[in-house]
Amino acid sequence: MVGSIGINYGQIANNLPAPDNVVPLVKSIGATKVKLYDADPRVLKAFANTGVEFIVGLGNEYLSKMRDPEKAQAWVKTNVQAYLPATKITCITIGNEVLTFNDTGLTDNLIPAMQNIHTALVNLGLDKQVSVTTAHSLAILEVSYPPSAGSFRKDLVGCITPILNFHAKTNSPFLINAYPFFAYKSNPKQISLDFVLFQPNQGIVDSKSNFHYDNMLFAQIDAVHSALASLGYSKLPVHISETGWPSKGDADEVGATLENAKKYNGNLLKIICQRKGTPMRPNTDFNIYVFALFNENMKPGPASERNYGLFKPDGTPAYSLGISGTDAVSANTTTTTGAPAPPSPDSSSTGYLSISAAVKVSPCLLCGAFTFDVFVVVSCT
Repeated sequence: MVGSIGINYGQIANNLPAPDNVVPLVKSIGATKVKLYDADPRVLKAFANTGVEFIVGLGNEYLSKMRDPEKAQAWVKTNVQAYLPATKITCITIGNEVLTFNDTGLTDNLIPAMQNIHTALVNLGLDKQVSVTTAHSLAILEVSYPPSAGSFRKDLVGCITPILNFHAKTNSPFLINAYPFFAYKSNPKQISLDFVLFQPNQGIVDSKSNFHYDNMLFAQIDAVHSALASLGYSKLPVHISETGWPSKGDADEVGATLENAKKYNGNLLKIICQRKGTPMRPNTDFNIYVFALFNENMKPGPASERNYGLFKPDGTPAYSLGISGTDAVSANTTTTTGAPAPPSPDSSSTGYLSISAAVKVSPCLLCGAFTFDVFVVVSCT
């Protein structure tokens, strides 16, 4: 295995297995890393002594409170330190896609919250094992094609630069959520389905770098690499905190099918295990978190929102991934009943997210290649 598989564990549902029964499901797909949208104590206790690495989240609604250093330290003690070292928590995400909410309050609170949480880790002697970061959508990019021309939105550079300084000083990764599905859904006649599903195709060539891309995700990742380099941060590691494909959607959600989800996620997992790096960063290990572990029946929005899972709530695979062991796994389910419990004052939001997107795709009049600008908005409910 070249890389390690990560999975997003969302809980926007009232019929999911108990966390104890989720452990074998995570292991069945070879996942060694899990990303939460909160710091759910049930999950963190269930995965104690399993060796699985965890990213825990602190919701957007908690950012203003984290401007208080004492509250930040109390949060870290309750939601991180209390579970170490049995549960391997290695990272904390502060907020989610904050810069694209057009909320100056959230934006102004982001860096102070990140700094105070990091300072709390330093005070508790945990900063060497737990990093602090935040996840962004591709909407922070102004230019995404060709990948070598990737750049951040001019109106966001002033907000992004302090974040990049923080990453450089604390050795933490830059997180991006990338969904080729949205690009295809918005323009299926112009975008090659094989290109977005990691299937054999002629691909595209970046005319400036001469790099060849056989899938959209790698092109998106390298566009982010270029954007970072343009601001002088070429050495920052880029992790894909979310990517996935729905197995079902509404009538107007082109491409949201079981077969396409099988190809996207199955091929992605094989790539993570068998290949290293993108054309621009060929020797870099992949750090990719698939979205998501379960179909979640309480998510708002179009049908696709409730069908991103690799597993159904009863613990059976939503479809075959072509990876040994995943097809026959079924959890000895002990399902929860009723709506998920509200977050406690000491924990972050349960992270119930609604994903929407728009994509602008334009053909190049000179070469016929297409440009894709993906705008993803994730809102908490």
